[in-house]
Amino acid sequence: MRFLLALVGLAAVVVIILLATGMLRLNGTAGTLPTVKLEGGSAPAVTANMATVTVGTENKTIEVPKVSINKPGEPAPANTATAQ
Repeated sequence: MRFLLALVGLAAVVVIILLATGMLRLNGTAGTLPTVKLEGGSAPAVTANMATVTVGTENKTIEVPKVSINKPGEPAPANTATAQ
């Protein structure tokens, strides 16, 4: 990496010496930016048909079954059905 840096520095010094002694002349002309013309246009038209969603609430009474667990050897409650 140092070698490349030294080589670039040496090349810069050589160019400066050539310019100072008149052995190298750099002539240039002023450039111009390109011209761009914009003409009228139109944006794309987009139509979106969306579905409507209606959210509401409703009160209902739902009967939920009662679950009980009996250990082996305990009598089953009177109002429950036994699985067979």
